[in-house]
Amino acid sequence: MNQPQEQTERSRTTQKTVLVVNADTELESILAEVLRSEEWTIERVPDNRTVLTRVEAAPFDLIITNQKSSGAEDVQLLRKIRRVQPHTRLIILADKTTPEDVIAAMRQGAFSYFSTPISSSSFAEVVRMAANGPCWDDGIEVISATPAWLRLAARCDRQTADRLLQFIREFEELPEPERSDVAVGFREILLNAMEHGGHFDPEQYVEISYVRTRRMVMCRVKDPGKGFSLLELRHAAVANPPDDPIQHLACRQAMGLRPGGFGVMVTQHMVDELIYNEQGNDVLLIKYLDDAGLTPVKRTQVIPEQEWRS
Repeated sequence: MNQPQEQTERSRTTQKTVLVVNADTELESILAEVLRSEEWTIERVPDNRTVLTRVEAAPFDLIITNQKSSGAEDVQLLRKIRRVQPHTRLIILADKTTPEDVIAAMRQGAFSYFSTPISSSSFAEVVRMAANGPCWDDGIEVISATPAWLRLAARCDRQTADRLLQFIREFEELPEPERSDVAVGFREILLNAMEHGGHFDPEQYVEISYVRTRRMVMCRVKDPGKGFSLLELRHAAVANPPDDPIQHLACRQAMGLRPGGFGVMVTQHMVDELIYNEQGNDVLLIKYLDDAGLTPVKRTQVIPEQEWRS
């Protein structure tokens, strides 16, 4: 076989296709930038009905829905796609959404979920993950879910963390600045749990609960590690003496850790209570809501595990 024939055969085996439903100019520009590699082909269809017809005829590596459709419509499409192509990555773009739609999308294994207004940078990053990520399975398991109480298990890898954070942003129905505070605090604790408790081992999972009441939001993150003591975190900013706020950076360098270590300190400033169990592998984040008439008291508390479990 000559060289041109070899190149043709290689392109046939590596060519990937994304199916896009009626994207606007801005999203088209993002897709053109992120998927500009020669291995990607972009096909366009006008509506969800055509998507199903195309999927029944041929497999697609990635499908992106139309942002003018509702979350419920796109979840229904995803259910039908799963019967034909169980492992296709699908990113939902929706004009209207509810927490129930987000829950259904996670249950059906959507890759990600965005409702308008859509952050261009966040969307570009998710498309990049979907296009370049390793062989994919969902990594997010919905254990039980209502709009008030969400329980999940998430695989300990950074891509799963980023995907989960986007779902949680869409699930939240909070005003600002509470919405941003909870999102930032939850992100820091989740990544700490996956990195230090799960060592970013995709065979390990963290357990997550998100509870919304009229008076507060509570997030719980339990990692599979042995835990730690806040008093022994020499590599974290929370342990620095007042006269040396960056002492932990030298410790991290000596331990071969990436720059950082500000997660617990950042979270302390974002939420009203940060409570660890005795082992340090189970943490509660609590954010009181402004209309509750409560005066938040910022504190980090370590309580005995037997007391926490009772």
